[in-house]
Amino acid sequence: MRREAEQCERDTSMENTTWMANYTVRSDFELVGLFSQSKHPAVLCVVIFVAFLMALSGNTILILLIHCDAHLHTPMYFFITQLSLMDVMYISVTVPKMLMDQVMGVNKISAPECGMQMFFYLTLGGSEFFLLAAMAYDRYVAICHPLRYPILMNHRVCLLLVSSSWILGSVDGFMLTPVTMTFPFCRSREIHHFFCEVPAVMKLSCSDTSLYETLMYLCCVLMLFITVTVILSSYSFILFTIHRMNSAEGRKKAFATCSSHMMVVISFYGASVYTYMLPTSYHTPEKDMIVSVFYTILTPVLNPLIYSLRNKDVTRGLKKMLNVGSVFQETLK
Repeated sequence: MRREAEQCERDTSMENTTWMANYTVRSDFELVGLFSQSKHPAVLCVVIFVAFLMALSGNTILILLIHCDAHLHTPMYFFITQLSLMDVMYISVTVPKMLMDQVMGVNKISAPECGMQMFFYLTLGGSEFFLLAAMAYDRYVAICHPLRYPILMNHRVCLLLVSSSWILGSVDGFMLTPVTMTFPFCRSREIHHFFCEVPAVMKLSCSDTSLYETLMYLCCVLMLFITVTVILSSYSFILFTIHRMNSAEGRKKAFATCSSHMMVVISFYGASVYTYMLPTSYHTPEKDMIVSVFYTILTPVLNPLIYSLRNKDVTRGLKKMLNVGSVFQETLK
């Protein structure tokens, strides 16, 4: 009996040790991302790399153009500069890691790296939410109160709106990241995603996450309610003002400026609503990755194109920059 009891105690101790090893020691996650779902991963890798270069170059050129051209030193372009900066950082948080892993044949990410990636994309995503609302308010003041625009949107107000966007976005990152990463992960360590997105990581937890998911849902609803209220209110007044305009040229210019912003808002907000607000029954790993590709890769690529191709001031400044560059090259020759 004594020997059987000792054997049973040893077996129990071994089981506990194994469980603790799985529970604590295995700190690395495996990112089962886009390339595992593709029949041609090499081609997909090249396409994503090209998209990354386009986003990086497009947003950087837009930032430099606005900085160098004195005619573009207005509140609207100051906000566009911040949006481009967020997009550059946003795509840089996820894509380089994904491409490097594919090239090197590695798909692991440590828990601290996962937490850092999660914090940065939550902070940048939340900041972009509030910045797009600030941009809508800027367009409302410019179109509905043009004479008071220099006073209502002075440099101090612009800095306040931008800094508030960054701070509120970081609050989102500081709230969700620590809670998500402190849950026990005793199931599979495979994240069915190409980066550490909160819903994908939460699926690995072996504890009840329903309360946290409800709080996260309410947090997203609150963010959406505040920002969408500002955007819809701003554009309701803008449409009413545009309708009353006598000048066809002024009406066309105002509509072109606002339609560019609305395209960005719809694409970014639509993807965020799907990811964080729809019930889990609507989600599959494949759908989640496609939607994430849209707002983490395609949106940073499209934003500089939307704001440059549809904006005469930006295209004029870009042509001026190219002409200066060609003249400089000719003088060197």
